[in-house]
Amino acid sequence: MAKILVSGAIANKPASGGEAWVRMSWVLGLGRLGHEVCFVEQIESADCVDAHGRRTAFEDSVNRRTFESVLASLAPGRPAALLCDGGRTGVGWGFDEIAEWARGADLLVNVSGHLDLEPIKAGPRRRAYIDVDPGFTQIWAADDGGGARLEGHDTYFTVGENIGTPPCAIPTGGLDWLPLPPPVTLADWQVAPAPAEGRFTTVATWRSPLGALALEGAEFEGKHHQWRRLVDLPQHSSQQFEIALQIHPGDDADRASLEAGGWRLADPVEAAGTPQAFRSYVQASAAEFSVAHPVYVETVSGWVSDRTVRYLACGRPALVQDTGIGDRYRVGEGLLTFRTLDEAVAGAEAITGDYEAHSKAARALAESCFDSDLVLRRFLEAAL
Repeated sequence: MAKILVSGAIANKPASGGEAWVRMSWVLGLGRLGHEVCFVEQIESADCVDAHGRRTAFEDSVNRRTFESVLASLAPGRPAALLCDGGRTGVGWGFDEIAEWARGADLLVNVSGHLDLEPIKAGPRRRAYIDVDPGFTQIWAADDGGGARLEGHDTYFTVGENIGTPPCAIPTGGLDWLPLPPPVTLADWQVAPAPAEGRFTTVATWRSPLGALALEGAEFEGKHHQWRRLVDLPQHSSQQFEIALQIHPGDDADRASLEAGGWRLADPVEAAGTPQAFRSYVQASAAEFSVAHPVYVETVSGWVSDRTVRYLACGRPALVQDTGIGDRYRVGEGLLTFRTLDEAVAGAEAITGDYEAHSKAARALAESCFDSDLVLRRFLEAAL
């Protein structure tokens, strides 16, 4: 049994149940394998907000409440700490307690390089960087060196599973990026009965919070441009399409265009504001339909969304924009990809035309490729 410190952003991403599952899957999955796991997150008081997005004190913030709620509901009794302003305040274990625990740890699992408090980060015997934003991470690192916080790790893993292979244009920065499928704890994502209403759904933010990105002088468009190209999809298909969409009031013209095109828009906080709400939303869907950020698509990154693997685990087929995942996974049954509007229409019709077969194939793919027991065992062999 190993002692493993996991770090990532939960409080820093309030009202985002899907993001919470990404980090907690590491805590829960490693715990399932019998390891001793502690979770730590850091936040600055300048980033603390209330439920309306207004600056507020850490003690009164939605960030603190999110952290406490997620840990209490998904990992009750698990050692954890949210350290604010370098540990001057927080909840859970204190700075000194976490630092002492880290000094006896075998491994740090640092999701997106979130932890940079050196007395804690330097404690574990080994440190693994987990890249969940392939392309962004590597290009940021090439542009300014420290923006991606890559330094100080022993091994580097990425969900952009084609990075470092001939088809992929994402620079490696001289690092050996090891492919890592998004792990899903299957016991938490059971197959649910097919819903009576057959909606293709997803959860999305209209404009990426990660900002603009360019590689060798060529700028990648924002993800919202991909949605704009498919605005008429519902009018070309007999299926229903819905997005739990986080969209700024300044983009009301795009909202109106989506609705005019036949898209149903759901409240993203109601649909996915907590881990439990997000899971219920996925299970109440018939399938997923989603685009991908152009950097994932145009570089042939091999990126698979952590959201998609949870649809698959629930027996929900997924129809997603092609990022080169066919080089890693069998596509066409349960998991389908598209490049054009016509291919998207055909994929949706194929899923509904033999839904039971695609549903079974989706769960089978999750069990064979994304099961946290399998993924994390392989991860630990490389990381330790």
